[in-house]
Amino acid sequence: MLRARSHGWLLSSPYLVYAAVFVVFPLAFSLYLVFHRWDGMAAPVFVGLGNLARLVQDPLFYRSILNTLEFLVIHIPLQIVFALLFAVALNSITWLRGFFRAVYFMPVVVSGVVVTILWQQLYSYDNGVLNTILTHLGLGRVPWVTSPALAMPSIALMATWKNVGLYTVMFLVGLQDIPAEMHEAARIDGATAVKRFLRITVPLLRPTMTLVVVLSTINGFSLFVEPYVMTGGGPLNSTLSTVLYIYNQGFYFGHLGYGAALGFVFALIILVVVLIQRKALESA
Repeated sequence: MLRARSHGWLLSSPYLVYAAVFVVFPLAFSLYLVFHRWDGMAAPVFVGLGNLARLVQDPLFYRSILNTLEFLVIHIPLQIVFALLFAVALNSITWLRGFFRAVYFMPVVVSGVVVTILWQQLYSYDNGVLNTILTHLGLGRVPWVTSPALAMPSIALMATWKNVGLYTVMFLVGLQDIPAEMHEAARIDGATAVKRFLRITVPLLRPTMTLVVVLSTINGFSLFVEPYVMTGGGPLNSTLSTVLYIYNQGFYFGHLGYGAALGFVFALIILVVVLIQRKALESA
């Protein structure tokens, strides 16, 4: 018994070492930094609740939260609608189904930096593909990422294009779990395709829908690469996401203690939002 237990500890030791080095220690050290001021060079200085008091009075932190919520409000509905439509389309075809699945999923595995650079070429005001098409049609150029009103919606559209393939696959799995006999019986009873979709498909996809919404929310709250590469948080801080703001405070300005405090508070906000969201979806 003891020998078997020792073998178990031995086999699990690589993961335990990994968890201790890359999970437990960073979390513990970040919690330590919440109550200290540290620039990464000098010794940490204990400030008590000073970082949290500064956070409460920081207007840019609240602005970054509002920007992130704006992104989520645009991104999540687009994600769900397009992923569900693509999944229904893929589920109804048999010709080259594997090829189309790979095409839809391909943007997911492409680096976010690469995708952002590609979309910069689309959004460019003077020579971008979209504005070139608009000018050929006799329309004016659109300041996709240089207008404070359009910058975040433009980033949300780009993020939807990149991630929709992942949620398409999830919805596709959920659709394939629905018994075909239910649709056939409803069709025989005279139900139209729209009614079958609303009365059978959508209710039976509720667990998948909950998973997609929760994952989209968590991924949306972690918005960083797109505004960092494309706009740097501008114009006028209109695309300053919370994660980008935390990064700037910790690594650009050297306020590592304050950045740790921002990170912990932001993690609590995400937890509360996801719990409320999940409760609302499951009780709907």
